[in-house]
This record gives sequence, C-alpha cells and structure tokens, in this order.
Amino acid sequence: MLPAYLPNPIAALAGGGTPIDLGRNFSDGKRIFGDGKTYRGLIIGIFAGIGIGLVQIWVAGAYGWENLPQQTYMSITLLATGALLGDVGKSFLKRRLGKERGAKWPIADMYDLVAGALLMVLIFDSEWLFANMTLVIFILILILTPILHRAVNIIGYRFRVKEVPW
Repeated sequence: MLPAYLPNPIAALAGGGTPIDLGRNFSDGKRIFGDGKTYRGLIIGIFAGIGIGLVQIWVAGAYGWENLPQQTYMSITLLATGALLGDVGKSFLKRRLGKERGAKWPIADMYDLVAGALLMVLIFDSEWLFANMTLVIFILILILTPILHRAVNIIGYRFRVKEVPW
C-alpha cells in the first residue's frame, strides 16, 4: 500500500497553485473541491506514489522478496492515482455536505485513499488485486491506515504543512 499511502502527504507538502476545480462552484453554489486540491499536489503526489512503487519493484527484484505482494507498473500507478482520486472524491462529498476545508470527517478522512486505490485496482487490474489482496492483508490495511493517518497528520501539523492535526 505504500504507493497509495505516500501520495496524500506529498500532495499536501508540494501542493499549492491552481485548484483542480479552477475556483468554480458546483450547481449547489459550493466549490467543487476547494482550494486544497491543486494540480501541482495531484501530479507530484501521484509521481511520489509511483516512485515509491518503483523502489518496491526494484527491491523485490534485487533481494528476491517473492513472499511479499509483487507490485507491477500498473498496480503502482493505479494505487497512487486511486489514492488521490479517493481524496478528491471525498472533498467533493464534503463540500456537498457543507463541510469546510479541514473539517473533521473521521472515517472518510482515514479511508478515502484506501477506497480510491482499491477501487481503481479492482476496475483496471482486478487480476493483480485478487492475486495479492488476502483477507489478512486487507485487515492489516484497515488496522494500520488510521494509525498511519493520525501519525502523518500530527507530523504535518507540527511542521505547519497542515492547518489541523487530523
């Protein structure tokens, strides 16, 4: 899941610039995604996820780690892209519900990247997903995600990358 976990914090760190929604409002009069979702963050975040995935592929080949899930170029691209699309989708829903940027939405804030990443892989590379996603791995993802999410957000808040610690 590293290619899915890394894009969000990197997007927050490297973000800024032109918002994906170009400042436009949806038919309900509210911003589509908000200022926190930018092209720069999206692109750099996706490339960061792909980059860590390429490192995983190299390490697995160099050290013969066949017992770990074997990443492919397709899987790392889908995991990284899906993670950020899940985050963008969550922002769209938050705006529709009247939640402002940075407003707490605990379950959605923690699992948006997982849902987006796994959905992208399910749609475009289900063979890889079913070959590598065991019940044990899925449960570990469900357990580790909130822990990692909280830790990374606290670090981002302390370094003033995030405005709120959640």
